Amino acid sequence: MSIRFFTPPPLTLSIGLALVGGLNPTTASSAELPPPESWQQCAATTSNNDRLACFDAWAHKQGPAVAPPATGWSAPAASAQAAPALTAATASANDAAPASAAGATVASADSGLGLSPNNGGCRDPRYTEVSRYFELEPGTDCGTFNFRGYRPMSVSVVVGDEVNQQPYSPSRGLATEQPYQKHEMRLQLSARTKIASGLLTGPTSKGKDSLWFGYTQQSYWQLFNGDISRPFRTTDHEPEVFYVYPTDAQLPLGWRWRYSGIGIAHQSNGQSNPLSRSWNRWYLMTGAELGNRWQLHLKAWQRMKESALEDDNPHIQDYIGRGEVKLGWNVNEQNYLGLTARGSLGQGKGSGRIEWLRTLGEGWNGGKSNLRLHVQLFSGYGDSLIDYNNKRTVLSVGLSLLDF
Repeated sequence: MSIRFFTPPPLTLSIGLALVGGLNPTTASSAELPPPESWQQCAATTSNNDRLACFDAWAHKQGPAVAPPATGWSAPAASAQAAPALTAATASANDAAPASAAGATVASADSGLGLSPNNGGCRDPRYTEVSRYFELEPGTDCGTFNFRGYRPMSVSVVVGDEVNQQPYSPSRGLATEQPYQKHEMRLQLSARTKIASGLLTGPTSKGKDSLWFGYTQQSYWQLFNGDISRPFRTTDHEPEVFYVYPTDAQLPLGWRWRYSGIGIAHQSNGQSNPLSRSWNRWYLMTGAELGNRWQLHLKAWQRMKESALEDDNPHIQDYIGRGEVKLGWNVNEQNYLGLTARGSLGQGKGSGRIEWLRTLGEGWNGGKSNLRLHVQLFSGYGDSLIDYNNKRTVLSVGLSLLDF
């Protein structure tokens, strides 16, 4: 009876025999090595010992196996060795990408180049206050026709060293005397909206120009004067249009020039003669900052000429002044001190104002609140338009809502 043996595939058999041969090298060396194709002869051998020795000798003769072509898979040992290098390379690549992206977008709040809006663009705390206020950089853009705060919106209790009970104008004469009190309330509403941007700056520019419309209304209210039915003593209205350009440059002592602008403003109290007061002016302005701690704002204006018949307040610029300097100091996260001086060279008039603001609470989304406790001391001309030629010292305490 003949016995037929199962013939395994060459590759499977070679691997298996290589493993067997590796376990008993001495046996393989003592057998006569068959030709390379003689494994069939080994299979046909009837003696188990001889057949095993034949296969051992044949497997030993084959030498090291040739690695198969590279595929997506690798042996576990190779993977274990290559994994650290691959992981390191991948990690380096992954780290490099965010780093480069961060360098492009979040490199510096001062530079603002390519910064994406965070927490509302013009409320992004990575930018300085001046940049956010005028939206000087692409990352501070809050869009057009959105209402924002302009001057502080405030309610204050006011006490003056005197009150103008009988206003006077050289062109309108004396008004009827009224028993006004020295203590009263002052209310101020102020808002603005950006009506255009990118007029002179391109889409790839580091800075962004803007055109704004603003409106401010200030009222003095004789709230505590029940004898005359608590009237509003005076209300001033001031609409204006102004253009801001980002003139970014480094200045001495670490200061940074941030913006320049031009505007036109109308101010009036809406009264009839002899209480009517109004004037029109155009102005130039500029500003700089030292970090996010100090701010310096300069403004100079020129009154637009009016005929003598139309002039409600002759020589108003000699009293109020032809320009102002405003210096602001963020003492710390909670406290701010401001100093404003107005005047005209050689006139000896004008005014000065010093104010302290204290932050109250936190913002809606965290961060710094826009609500302030304020204390302000003013002395000079032009506290209101009706008092343009009446010198007055006023202390006010109240609440202010800054840029919203």
